[in-house]
Amino acid sequence: MKLVILYLLVFLKGFSPIQLTEEPQDLNSYSYLILDKDETLSIEGVLVSNDFIDLENEVKNFGINNDVVWLKYSVLNNSSSETKFFYINNPSLDSLQLYVASEGEVLKQYSGGRLEDYNSKPIPSKSIIFKIDLPQGQVSDLYLRVKSVNKKIITSTISNRDFVEGLINNENIFFGIFTGVILGLFFYNLFLYFSVKDKLYLIYVIHTVLVWFAQSSILGFTQELIWQDSVWLNLRSGVIFSSLVSMVGIWFLRVFLSTKSFIPKIDSGFYYIYGVYFFILINAFFFSITVSYQTLLVTQSIVVLYVLFAAFSVLKLGYRPARYYLVAWSIFMLGIFLFVLSEMGLIPTNNLTAYIMPLGSALEVVLLSFALADKINILKKEKESEQLERLRVLKENESLIREQNTLLEDKVRLRTDELEQALRNLQNTQSQLVSQEKMASLGQLTAGIAHEINNPINFVSSNIMPLKRDVADIMEVIEFYRNTANNEFTPESIKKAKRLEEDLELDYVLEEVDQLLKGMEEGAKRTVEIVKGLRLFSRVDEQDIKKVDLHDGINSTLILLNSSIPGKIRIVREFGELPMVECLAGKINQVFMNIINNAVHALSDHIDEINDPKIEIRTKSLGEAVVVEINDNGPGMPEHVRQRIFEPFFTTKSVGKGTGLGLSIVYSIIENHKGTLEVETEVGKGTTFIITLPIYQSTSKYE
Repeated sequence: MKLVILYLLVFLKGFSPIQLTEEPQDLNSYSYLILDKDETLSIEGVLVSNDFIDLENEVKNFGINNDVVWLKYSVLNNSSSETKFFYINNPSLDSLQLYVASEGEVLKQYSGGRLEDYNSKPIPSKSIIFKIDLPQGQVSDLYLRVKSVNKKIITSTISNRDFVEGLINNENIFFGIFTGVILGLFFYNLFLYFSVKDKLYLIYVIHTVLVWFAQSSILGFTQELIWQDSVWLNLRSGVIFSSLVSMVGIWFLRVFLSTKSFIPKIDSGFYYIYGVYFFILINAFFFSITVSYQTLLVTQSIVVLYVLFAAFSVLKLGYRPARYYLVAWSIFMLGIFLFVLSEMGLIPTNNLTAYIMPLGSALEVVLLSFALADKINILKKEKESEQLERLRVLKENESLIREQNTLLEDKVRLRTDELEQALRNLQNTQSQLVSQEKMASLGQLTAGIAHEINNPINFVSSNIMPLKRDVADIMEVIEFYRNTANNEFTPESIKKAKRLEEDLELDYVLEEVDQLLKGMEEGAKRTVEIVKGLRLFSRVDEQDIKKVDLHDGINSTLILLNSSIPGKIRIVREFGELPMVECLAGKINQVFMNIINNAVHALSDHIDEINDPKIEIRTKSLGEAVVVEINDNGPGMPEHVRQRIFEPFFTTKSVGKGTGLGLSIVYSIIENHKGTLEVETEVGKGTTFIITLPIYQSTSKYE
């Protein structure tokens, strides 16, 4: 009967008490009283206050301000234990006092909140938990005084220790998953940063770290894990890290989407946003945390829309990486909107709104990581396309270079041939000039010598015959005197005459005079032949092609070389029947002179090593051409020497003994006569020069 009366009294006063059993019980029926931050009201005044407003099954947001809020709960403990755990699901409340009263008297008083000593909590955790004693079978009033700069949303549960620890474990598991995701992304992208040295990855890593600190501060885990006893950080960490993560997020956006290049005007607006965040940070550090938190909520609502607009503008310009960013930011924006609306009390607070920010932040960093990977893939494809294009251009350039090289090589080859031909012409011209100068000098010399010798030898030759006639006449007179003396002289006179003949050896004198005349005549003839040979060889005045007897040129050459040919060397002539050959006689004689002279030198240098040193000169007619072969049985030539004997200035003779022009001049002369010059040689078996000359040069064969 007493219990029924108690229920009636409570019902008349307001709600029926919340019955507590062994099961957890949400305190969803309560009354509240809001006091201005400057108004002070003790628990005694609260106990007798009639200003409480009743709420049932409603989670009220008491706003972000410095107001003091009093909550009143009526409970009836029907459980088997007096000890209960009063759990408040909002770790960001600063300071709370819980009073247990019955029939207008305070039975117990407890303190809690994030500013309380961490180690003094009944269950060490980031959650706000009171361990209270409630009389069994009695109605108790619970008065909760809340003082906090952050949002004042209070959802509470009374249960036993196991249930509270279960709630804490579930939150820890959720937070552990969240931290694991953040750590995985942190180390993965940090590794990528050190691998590729792209600052975008470093920004993402910083953003990821700040996301963890911001959400951990909002959920209260930083107080539990890092700064348990720091009141300053416990009050400000949520605002500070939320501002920093937003600033770094904008930084990441600007670099990731290259907003400065694509949308410079919209990009300039981010500088104003940076200014607002700096104001929030400075205000949080030095002035009002409440103003900073209120400004942060409003700014976040505007920033998410501005960022979404910027990303969409970049996507419209065809920048593909903006797709993933838009998806990631849209999810994060949804989380921020729900969180802000919940913080402002515009939507009810529940488990979704309580954990939407960590969940949205985790999804954001995951999707941003995907966006980074997508951008890398896009950049990789673009780079591959660029490399393929560059490779194509390189191949085209290589083809052009190859063509140009071919053209250049052809031009160089042509130019080289021209230069080689010019060099050969120059060498030939030089050798011809030397030859002409040499032959001109030699011709003038030999012609002069021949002329000077010719005059006295003509005088001698012309006087020999008269001298022979005169001597014959004298001999006839002497013979007459001899015959007459035998008939007319006295014996004495004849004796004297015979004695005089014997003393003078007249017969020997007469015989000697005859021999001297014959010697003079032979010497004169020999001198005439030499002079004739000199004149035939030089042919100084003959610059026109004439018909020449080659045998006369060979013989005149041998006559001139006779004095320089050692006696051991035999000259063998095997002359065939040759027609008259059109040529420059002086030039052809120079050919014979150089080749025969080289043969003489080759034999002379090894004359003691050769059994029968000889030079064979053979001539024959071959239809329209004649062939002259000059062969020696000397030491011959090795192949590398044979290949170079016609090069100007090449010689195997010692310095001062040869100019290296002889055979070069010979080759040029034969070539100019449209003939050929061949060399057959073998080491140890001698050398043969084969000269082939056409019979006709410029005149008709029938002329």
